[in-house]
Amino acid sequence: MRPQYELADIIRLYGKDFIAQRPVLTSHQKVLRAIERCRTSEMGGHVERCTDCGQERISYNSCRNRHCPKCQGGNRDRWIEARQADILDCRYFHVVFTLPEALNVFCLNYPQEMYNLLFKSAKETLETFGRDERYLGADLGAVAVLHTWGQNLMLHPHIHLIVPAGGIDKNRKWKHTRTNGKYLFPVKAMSAVYRGKFMSEFKCFMEESGMELTGELKKKLYAKEWVVYAKRPFGGASQVIEYLGRYTHKVAISNHRLESIADGRVSFRYKDYRDDAKTKVMTLSADEFLRRFCLHILPRGFRKIRHYGILASRNKAMLRAVQEEMDIEDSNRIETLYSKKKTGDSRKQCPCCKTGRMETVLTFRAHAPPGFLLCNSPKPVSFSGSL
Repeated sequence: MRPQYELADIIRLYGKDFIAQRPVLTSHQKVLRAIERCRTSEMGGHVERCTDCGQERISYNSCRNRHCPKCQGGNRDRWIEARQADILDCRYFHVVFTLPEALNVFCLNYPQEMYNLLFKSAKETLETFGRDERYLGADLGAVAVLHTWGQNLMLHPHIHLIVPAGGIDKNRKWKHTRTNGKYLFPVKAMSAVYRGKFMSEFKCFMEESGMELTGELKKKLYAKEWVVYAKRPFGGASQVIEYLGRYTHKVAISNHRLESIADGRVSFRYKDYRDDAKTKVMTLSADEFLRRFCLHILPRGFRKIRHYGILASRNKAMLRAVQEEMDIEDSNRIETLYSKKKTGDSRKQCPCCKTGRMETVLTFRAHAPPGFLLCNSPKPVSFSGSL
């Protein structure tokens, strides 16, 4: 169902005041503007007509910004369809690496550097345990996705990794984990190694940036164990595809979580994990809501999804060899729960008669929506003027 409220509505109502009252980065202003314009006449669009009943509909173009909640469905679908070819016949693990709250101030001021350190430390931690003969003795693969938010929209940088239960050994053969997929590696040991690797890189970053790593900050960072969480494994290809879709193209908040927008205040649902994950409603001023949302706008060009080891692009030939060893004849034809739900035919099906297909018969540029549907020609046409 279409949500009653949208992030674009908040920006449209309160965005100008927010930008006027705060020193909002130019790059953040561009993101907010793109979300506000998404699927409006300002983006242009096209007219579709059913091949059977003649039903017509206007569709406005999307902004395709990776921070826009309305655009991520299509982006996610295309990304997952490309990943189906890389599925292995084994169990998978979901591992999460989190940064301590004491580092949030550095994430705000140096997001690109800090998030790169997070990716690097998580990757090297998994590689260290994977290559250790006591645990696996092979090179792992992983898909890593950066999330920077908590349910309340405050800064909470962490990385989700989907890790196959095995790797490539010295003989370039697939080797399953010794625990038969029951668990990946000891979490407490991973936490200690992860903290050590991150702190080593962080100290170098501080020195190169001319900043001092104070004794007080160092004490805070070593006072507690760093959070590394590994969920129990889940099953075959269909579950993996579905699971990936939940994380790869998430944004800080979805439109469906918005409860109300009125009198300069925004209410939204969130899960309180400190209270047994109960669903609650939080109300913020529109200014504070937009401030929190902007905390999660990533630097331009920053890669939030990364592939490592056997799942990296440069190792496709090795991956195909492993799939052949596993008797996966044509990984592109893996029938998954995802592929049953998301098909091109269903997206193009006429919503009126349910039998015909919607085909584009007219396109128009920004600020030129057709005031009437005069597309009598069976061939697509372009319309660029204003009516």
